[in-house]
Amino acid sequence: MSEKIRVIVAKPGLDGHDRGAKVIARAFRDAGFEVIYTGLRQTPEQVVHAALQEDADVVGLSVLSGAHMTLCPRIMDLMKKERLDDVMVVVGGIIPDQDIPKLKECGVAQVFQPGASTEDIVAYVRQNVRKK
Repeated sequence: MSEKIRVIVAKPGLDGHDRGAKVIARAFRDAGFEVIYTGLRQTPEQVVHAALQEDADVVGLSVLSGAHMTLCPRIMDLMKKERLDDVMVVVGGIIPDQDIPKLKECGVAQVFQPGASTEDIVAYVRQNVRKK
């Protein structure tokens, strides 16, 4: 792929722990992706606005707060409203197994739980991103 993959890494909600988000942002950067990290405590609207403004190929959400079943569906709804259906959304964080099918139903491409390797995450995105 000649064009760089553009990834938004976002921390939606009130969760203040961003070490994992920074680790994955660095892994994406080291893999040759163009990375935009939005910072902590982003609203769903801010995340989608960033994806739109930055012409993102991928949105990576880091959710450790337990609010993933509220935040992720809201973000997916807003992405659809903005016609960002071609933007892959992946989620990482503390996500119970039983919530993964529900997240995928609302449009999340993949969920990475604690222990997922950065290599596996990068490989998944590289193999599955839909370039515009």
